[in-house]
Amino acid sequence: MDRSPITHEMQRMMLSEPTRQRIDQEVAKYPAEQKQSAVIAALSIVQQEQGWVSPEAEKAVADHLGMPAIAVHEVVTFYNMFNTRPVGRFKLNVCTNLPCALSGGNAAAQYLSEKLGVALGETTADGVFTLQESECLGACGDAPAMLVNDRRLCSFMRPERLDALVEELRAEAARQAPNGESK
Repeated sequence: MDRSPITHEMQRMMLSEPTRQRIDQEVAKYPAEQKQSAVIAALSIVQQEQGWVSPEAEKAVADHLGMPAIAVHEVVTFYNMFNTRPVGRFKLNVCTNLPCALSGGNAAAQYLSEKLGVALGETTADGVFTLQESECLGACGDAPAMLVNDRRLCSFMRPERLDALVEELRAEAARQAPNGESK
């Protein structure tokens, strides 16, 4: 991966003005000499806008925060909430850690894999779903648990609940135009 600095013009193309403004609001929460503390918030903002964090976006965030690009890359690759490649409209993270696995997490992941026709880590041909394994979601008592788009926690995900969730999300995707606006 090329880690050379990007020009100010390239950074402006990677980070839209609204994105830079939102990042700057996060940076303002920290002392000026610790603006790199806003890296997770900055990456989250970039991902909300672009759907994933590309190597170019990593460099733009690094330059904007005045930190080495490798340090930003380390954050992106450490946390599984950051997408390092494009994902579907709905990212389905199924917990397969021990408590969930013992309560059907692996079975839920397998069921979704078969239902959606993709392996873990893949995206459906229509771009609606990406199926991923997840580390512990902190909902062991609600196992098997899963997370939709890193925001919505779903509990007790047996086949009938998985079917209902997939139907609901497909309907939502059908209601939305490619630009995210409702039809």
